[in-house]
Parts: sequence; C-alpha cells; structure tokens
Amino acid sequence: MARTLQSCGVSLLLCLVAHQVHAQAPDAARQRELIRMVRQDCGSCHGLYLTGGLGPALTREALADKPLDSMASTIYGGRPGTPMAPWKAMLSEAEALWIAQQLMAGFPEPEKDSR
Repeated sequence: MARTLQSCGVSLLLCLVAHQVHAQAPDAARQRELIRMVRQDCGSCHGLYLTGGLGPALTREALADKPLDSMASTIYGGRPGTPMAPWKAMLSEAEALWIAQQLMAGFPEPEKDSR
C-alpha cells in the first residue's frame, strides 16, 4: 500500500513538473502577437479597451473574482452556446494561460506606433 501511494505521488509530481514546463510563457515576439490579437480580435467583442461590449469587460477589476484556470479554459475552448468562440486553433493552452494572467494583471496598453 505504501509503495502504491509513493508511486502515485511520484507520478503526480512528474505530471505537475511536466505541466509547468509546458506552461512556460511565450517568447517576447509571440507575446507582442498575442497582445495585438487580444486588442484586435477579442476587442471586437469585449471593447477596444476591453471594458465591455457584446462580451463582458476584461479589466482587472471585472476579473478579480474569476479563477485563472477557468479564464484560460474559456479562452482556449470557448463557451458553447454563447458567442465566445474557442481560440485553440490559434493558441496553445500555455498561451491561453498567459493571456488570462495578463488580463488578471491589467492587460498591457497598446503600443504607440512610432512611424
């Protein structure tokens, strides 16, 4: 029995470590792409400044009581029966988690075009 519990514990630990490695933040170039995508694509429903529109506000204040994993899951898999489409064709689960983390922290302001 003890050996089985130990084996299960080691397996669980390995799964958690593998998940953490898989869930690393995207590199800087991909982060810029994701920020642009959120501003343009998500902003078409959630508002230009993510303060709400067809979809709810995605501000830090509006999301304060929302579970991070649930938000990442919604971004990745959508919400069946609602206009919230899944983004899994364009994002990895780790990228959906990164976006959710950024939203929870207060999404980065759009970069100023220096042209």
